[in-house]
Amino acid sequence: MQHRPQRTIRQAVETTGIGFLTGADITVRFLPAGPNHGIAFQRTDCSGSPSIPARIEYTVPRRRRTAIEHGCVVVEMIEHVMAALAGLQIDNCLVQLNAPEPPGCDGSSLPFVNALLEAGVVEQNELREQFVIQNHSRVCADDGSSELTAQPSACSMLTISYRLDYGPQSPILPQNLTVELVPDRFVSELAYSRTFVLESEVEALRAQGYGSRTTAKDLLVFGADGVIENRLRSADECVRHKILDCLGDLALIGCDLFGHFQAYRSGHTLNREMVRRLKIAQSNARVSSKRDAA
Repeated sequence: MQHRPQRTIRQAVETTGIGFLTGADITVRFLPAGPNHGIAFQRTDCSGSPSIPARIEYTVPRRRRTAIEHGCVVVEMIEHVMAALAGLQIDNCLVQLNAPEPPGCDGSSLPFVNALLEAGVVEQNELREQFVIQNHSRVCADDGSSELTAQPSACSMLTISYRLDYGPQSPILPQNLTVELVPDRFVSELAYSRTFVLESEVEALRAQGYGSRTTAKDLLVFGADGVIENRLRSADECVRHKILDCLGDLALIGCDLFGHFQAYRSGHTLNREMVRRLKIAQSNARVSSKRDAA
């Protein structure tokens, strides 16, 4: 399978918005980075803070989001930025932000995608590492309510299938979608899809201090009769966003993935567990390759 050149952005670019968790006014700045730098986040509001590689080794346990940590510095809710970078096949970039999280914007990856496309994407003179799924792997919730599998694929690309079904009492209808992840399809079919939450969950989140400046117009809030004070961008926007989240989390492996991932109600916790398993398989494959070469 042919390796592609690594890519970065042509020039620095930034975008602003309100943080979903903190309610702060936040600026996120994307800067070009050299070959093999990877994706890293840096808090400019923390004096002398190191950059944090966006790799599975730096993640910390969180529900409903993905966060990374280095020392005592944490960056929360990185998945929408990661999806934008992975979807556009931008491999090397320093992401600077002046808060503990990127701006929530409209709950999708589209504002980040638009900024990155404005910056321009350039190829570099090093090849992108890749990992091809060779064996079936499965992770699931303890109660069996959700699962994520990875398996080899005849297609030389990353494919994600997602089945979303919260049951007959949920205002979110069952949805199924399969997407082959190439930049054009990511931009047109996934980037616009927004975070969603049930109205019944909003008060609990506010009680924990989240969403102090976020309203139903900033993301998708589902009440008993459907979306509140907003409208869907597509009938299956929710499943599209779940695939977007999955892509952002899978990017934590730090290389191109080739295989077919099939998810049923999977979220960030299962996504990260899958990446950990793939990382072990990747390490074993490297050891085996070195042994064969010797």
